[in-house]
Amino acid sequence: MKIEQFVAMLAEKGIDLTPKQLEQFEIYYQTLVEWNEKMNLTAITDKDEVYLKHFYDSISAAFYFDFSKPIQLCDVGAGAGFPSIPLKIIFPSIELTIVDSLNKRITFLNHLASQLNLDHVHFIHDRAETFGVNPDYREKYDVVTARAVARMSVLSELCLPLVKQGGTFIAMKAAQAKEELDLGKKAITLLGGVVEDTFTFTLPVEESERNIIVIKKTKNTPKKYPRKPGTPNKVPIE
Repeated sequence: MKIEQFVAMLAEKGIDLTPKQLEQFEIYYQTLVEWNEKMNLTAITDKDEVYLKHFYDSISAAFYFDFSKPIQLCDVGAGAGFPSIPLKIIFPSIELTIVDSLNKRITFLNHLASQLNLDHVHFIHDRAETFGVNPDYREKYDVVTARAVARMSVLSELCLPLVKQGGTFIAMKAAQAKEELDLGKKAITLLGGVVEDTFTFTLPVEESERNIIVIKKTKNTPKKYPRKPGTPNKVPIE
């Protein structure tokens, strides 16, 4: 995806990029590639592919959910900052928290945020399981996002405990989302969520399937969840 296509396709969705935002995406790309030589942040380094598979793909959540109002957003396992940093660039009023289990990724994100002049961002080195039981963060966020981190039953256990009642969990998935969702419905219900919507679309240029699952938090998550680190993955709720 050339930068001109990136700009034009976002404009078609009602997102008009400013020169400052375009510059921020360019700095993001350069910083990502530079740091990727020192640590494994992404397998995708070709510029056209980064703009498509990381930047555009991350922003696609905003085609189906309104991020324009001031919200507290937590991104679980964001790695190199996807989807939340591209969303933060587009919607600066987001107050963003990223939790990641790898400290060197947190170091990268802190550097990136300073390069992009982002404010109201917090990067926390922790496992999602221990982060989710911490009273400072539990059920504190309007929106929690995760992009292809784990299957839905596991992802729900890591993310729904962080969503406040009445808030939203947005899971971004590639193909097989329907099967994952069918297997994960018990976990979603148990953890206080209700599937509000599922959107399926095709990522432009490469024509691959993408799914955005929107889950509303209607009840508080039982205190026993999330379980100890590693348990959700080893023994998913089924």
